[in-house]
Formats: sequence, structure tokens, C-alpha cells
Amino acid sequence: MKRLRYTLWIVVGFAAALFGLFAYQLSQPKDDFVESAMVGQPMPAFDLPPAVESRPGLSRADLADGEPKLLNVFASWCIPCAAEAPQLDALERAGANIVAVAIRDRTEDVDRFLAAYGNPFTRIGKDDISEVQLAIGSSGVPETFVIDGNGVITYQHIGDIRADDVPMLLEELRKAGS
Repeated sequence: MKRLRYTLWIVVGFAAALFGLFAYQLSQPKDDFVESAMVGQPMPAFDLPPAVESRPGLSRADLADGEPKLLNVFASWCIPCAAEAPQLDALERAGANIVAVAIRDRTEDVDRFLAAYGNPFTRIGKDDISEVQLAIGSSGVPETFVIDGNGVITYQHIGDIRADDVPMLLEELRKAGS
């Protein structure tokens, strides 16, 4: 009987400690920022064919031509990619040079997507097996990277670009050009 009582107290103590740990974690401030391991790193070597006939493909050399750029990773089947289209247009109108990588997409689907939502991209590379996407540390679509004129990643924006993200991305692009 005495042994059962000790076991019961051990179980109750363990449950209380677990509850305390959960309560502590829930009381901590939420941090939405994901630290990218690729920020500060040069773009890996790659040479992607064009995703559509109207734009050239994309290579590492295109990102190291002395001009900072936004690199948008998107897909025609991605609903948040369609939602961020007006913000990409606003960035282009503000002077941003935007290039893209289309992930696991067919040319005709990318053409339809661009016809429906606009085409702010100067180049679009086709990444059929997500090789470049994974090499740059992108875990999903959409994601946008700021690349300086030397081909180094200076900032990574995870998720779709919202209207209030536009000024911040323009500032990150400006800093990458300094």
C-alpha cells in the first residue's frame, strides 16, 4: 500500500512538472521570425532553363551582376503566390528588379498564372525538382530573397508578401545596394 502511495505521488509530481513546463512555454512571447542559415551566404551555382518563353532562365551569374535583386520562389498552384501578386507589382513599380524561380511547374501553367496575376519578373527559371529551392534554404512557396549585387543573400522573407511588407523589402533592397 505504501509503495502505491509513493508511485501515485511520483505520477502526480511528474504531471505537475509537465503542466508547469507547458504553462511556461505558453507564457513566452511569440517569435514569428525564422532565422535563415543562408543569409550572408553566396547563392549556390545553378543554371535554370526558362520557365516561360517570354522570359529568359535564371543562373547564379544573373544574380551577381552588380545590381541587387529580389528573388521570388513561387508556383502556379500556390494560392498565397497569387495573393502576393499585387505586392510584387508594387515592388516592381517602385523600381525593384525581381527575378523568379518557378517550382515544380509546367510552362503552360506558369503562362496562365502570369496572364491572370501579372508578370513583374525580368527572368524566370524552371526548377522541376526543387534543387535550387532547397539549396537556398527555401522550405516552401512563396518565399522572397534579397540578393546583393555580388550574389549574396542578405535577407529572406518567408511566406507571402503583404502590403505592409513592401516598404521593408524596399529598404532591405536599398541596403543590399549600398
